[in-house]
Amino acid sequence: MPKGDDGSFITPGSPSRLTSNVNPPPLIQQSPRRKNKVIYSDRYIPNRTGVDLQAAFSLSNNEVITSNRPNLSQSSTDIEYRKEEEANRTFSTVLKNELFGDNIPHSSSSLSLGLGNSIHKQNTTENEQITPPRSSENNSVSSNLQNTPRQSGNLFSYQSPNRSRPTSSSIENDLYSLSPVRVDSQRLLLSPTKKSRFIAKVPYRVLDAPELVDDFYLNLLDWGSQDILGVGLGSSVYLWNASSGSVEKLCDLGNNDKISSLSWIGAGTHIAVGTKNGAVQIWDAATSKCTRTMTGHTSRASSLAWNEHILTSGSRDRTILHRDVRQPEHYMKVINYHNQEVCGLKWNVEENKLASGGNDNKLYVWDGLNDSQPLHKFEHNAAVKAISWSPHQRGVLASGGGTNDRRIKIWNTLNGNNLSDIDTGSQVCNLTWSVNSVELVSTHGYSKNQIMIWKYPKMSQVAALTGHTYRVLYLSLSPDGQTIVTGSGDETLRFWNVFEKNKNENNQKSVLLDAFMQLR
Repeated sequence: MPKGDDGSFITPGSPSRLTSNVNPPPLIQQSPRRKNKVIYSDRYIPNRTGVDLQAAFSLSNNEVITSNRPNLSQSSTDIEYRKEEEANRTFSTVLKNELFGDNIPHSSSSLSLGLGNSIHKQNTTENEQITPPRSSENNSVSSNLQNTPRQSGNLFSYQSPNRSRPTSSSIENDLYSLSPVRVDSQRLLLSPTKKSRFIAKVPYRVLDAPELVDDFYLNLLDWGSQDILGVGLGSSVYLWNASSGSVEKLCDLGNNDKISSLSWIGAGTHIAVGTKNGAVQIWDAATSKCTRTMTGHTSRASSLAWNEHILTSGSRDRTILHRDVRQPEHYMKVINYHNQEVCGLKWNVEENKLASGGNDNKLYVWDGLNDSQPLHKFEHNAAVKAISWSPHQRGVLASGGGTNDRRIKIWNTLNGNNLSDIDTGSQVCNLTWSVNSVELVSTHGYSKNQIMIWKYPKMSQVAALTGHTYRVLYLSLSPDGQTIVTGSGDETLRFWNVFEKNKNENNQKSVLLDAFMQLR
């Protein structure tokens, strides 16, 4: 079997059933090596009767909080790092406030003003000069300072005494406060923080999936709208009912053929099955009967996508076939644009657009069944299997590249612009948008084997989930949009609760529609 851009082919030998794993393997999470990072051994806040000169000296020369945020491609714990960084920033602010009160020296941070931007300057224009003190002693000091270059951020630099004195109320609050820190520090420390969403770091269910092939180009997992998960294991297709937890064997192709792709029709009643020999079968899930077998490909059908009654298949023979399942013909149109295996296909049913990705590093966008010319041609530096249309914004398409690319790119297919481009640090195997929030899930292979959740449009990392010991090659979203299931060459399926329930789920019907239905 030829080896492609992104993977090795491993066919593990195991039992032939999809079973529950009572004792899943422990999750291992490695922390990245951090350089040039300030480490706080003891968080010491000096009281108001003394000053920690060592801390004052360090603050006068260097900013405590560094901005050396790790690259996402080098860190799998970016969320924890940001939390620690925020805690360090708060500590630095409180420390400065306790040491110097209102005379807080500032460097280039957003909390600072510096000597050149003293508070007194709020009452003057940029062209006005600050009036020096009237006393002779202060005049001499002021004249000396005027001839000396001013350095913003120096703790021991001259501070203008023409600043408004603290009010009596603030002094009384400091005097009679039971806390050893100032009122401003108390207010900062007691201020409510934004509550972050909790995402479980471990899957709530793990199923054994024997003979789940470790092949980057295949699509062996799909969760239908009837809440039934289809899984291709070796030469067989199994159906797992999420409501009852039961497992049913749908079909077995025998020793001469293997499953290469799966895709549920929108209604969730029939499932399309692509095979290694190039055939595409349609199975009735309720009766477990094959209703139709279609030919046309000369090699394995590695990708499938439905658009109502149109079934589109992509193959290693580099072709894309459009099939109208209502017609007796096996296919109605052929697309010959990709130069290598077509491993990614996704229909945007609402906009009637098709996205196709291949091992030739190309991503094409097609206008319905019009195969004369693609609307857009985008590129990665590796195979494009990960494709997902946004359900929230018209014309937004996400794509991911393989090992030599490792990037997630967001495209505007209305004008062809690139909206976002981020290096994930790992082979991108799958992408899917959340239907309940404007977030994106990606699964990865070499070398981190993790699941990552991104907040769009900033593409900030929300969570990183680990547990699979092989590449996370398969991904599907539950019909309610709350759960994802991932599959890997480690022969396990893992179920993760990553999204919240849709708040508008009970209010989907409009008042106008309800009134119309009552009139009928």
